[in-house]
Formats: sequence, C-alpha cells, structure tokens
Amino acid sequence: MTTPTTTGPPPRDLRDFYENPSVPVASGTPRSLRQARMLARALGAPATKSPRTILDIGCGDGTAAATAAPLLPGHRVIGVDWSQDALRRARTRIPYAVRGELTGGGLPFASGSADAVLFSEVVEHLVDPDAALDEIRRVLRPGGHLMLSTPNLAAWYNRGLLLAGVQPVFSEVSLRGIHGRPGKEVVGHLRLYTARALTEFVAASGFTVVRLEGAPFHGVPRPLRPLDRLACARPQLASILLLHARRT
Repeated sequence: MTTPTTTGPPPRDLRDFYENPSVPVASGTPRSLRQARMLARALGAPATKSPRTILDIGCGDGTAAATAAPLLPGHRVIGVDWSQDALRRARTRIPYAVRGELTGGGLPFASGSADAVLFSEVVEHLVDPDAALDEIRRVLRPGGHLMLSTPNLAAWYNRGLLLAGVQPVFSEVSLRGIHGRPGKEVVGHLRLYTARALTEFVAASGFTVVRLEGAPFHGVPRPLRPLDRLACARPQLASILLLHARRT
C-alpha cells in the first residue's frame, strides 16, 4: 500500500492549488524538445519571410518556451498563463509572457492572430477542455498549428498496473495526497486521455490531426527508462502523447 503524501493545508479551489509554488509547473525537457522539433518542421525554421507568432498557452515557468525558442529562430514565442507566480518565473526565461486564460474572459489575442499554439501538459488539468480548444481555435489562423502534449492513460506500465489492481500513474483521486498509485507529487490531473480518445477529441473540436508521436516521462524509475524510450516508437504505449493538429 502506498503511504499518502500530504502537501499542506487543502486548497480552497483549483486556482489556489495551482498558485501553490510547490505544485510543478514545468514539463520534462525531452518532451519539450520533441514537441519543438515537430513545430519547427511544421513552420519551417529559421523563418525565411515574416516571423510567425507562437503562443505557449499554460507556459508555467517558461521552461518549454525557452527550450523551443532556439529551434524556432526568427519566430516570436509568447508565453501565456493566468498564474502570477508562474509568470514571474517565466519572465526570467523568455522575453514575452502575458496573463490570460482559456475560460472566463478568454485569451488577450485577436481572432486568427496566432500561427501556432504550444499546449504542453495543460489539457489534463482542465475542468472544461472543450471550451479551451474552442478558444485556441479562435486565436489560431485557418491552417494554424496546434502542438498538444498530455500524459497517456494507456502508457505501457499503466496497462500492467491496472491488471494488478493499482491506480494508474498520472491519475489522481485527491488534491491532498497520493492514494493507490506510484509517485510522490500531487499535480492536479483531472482528465486523462488514450491516443484514440485524444485524436477523436481534437478532431471533434475543429482540427485536423496531422501526426501523433510519443515521448518519455522523467518520472519513470531509472532502470526502466530505456524501455520507456523504446515505447515512444508506438505512441499508443508511450508515456506522453505529442499531437500535431491544424485548425480547419
């Protein structure tokens, strides 16, 4: 049995939870690099004509945008987050970081003003992912690129854990502690996707899915990491799903 891990007083709501500095706000570098390479291939880098506008929505501490920027020379990367704490950290890594949210007032950008959106490890935290993709579609120009990454519910080890009656990695039943699954951090995952569910969801939201790739997870125990990297060849089994879609 896994011993529950507490994280201090319970949050009053999800906003309080995500403003807690102890909650991780950065994705792993390997998945950020893979995602940036996918986007660089799609946009063509370095920029040969006018620079493209890329929004990193849910930029967290700016690590993913800072990792992607060297692979996207000539293009402009803007970090977007509603967490003031995350934005303070992001501004130490990237030149542009603005406050915005996917619900409520929406993003502070005109319709069709973005050429690409990075959406890294965000959708699994959302109460209303449908509204989020609607807002992303609004700010993207027709044909604009969506680069979305999220944990894979059907990762190779989760299949074995479920057969053993163990709660899958990435899934959470509480914001106060870990119960019934491996791991030590509570990160606030509300939704999880398989490869099939993710592609169907994105397509139903007005996008054409171009490509699906896999990426490794930094939390996999070191002896199992070579196997985790091998699983990336089959996105349906990979730890992380990397999806490239275009706005229709």
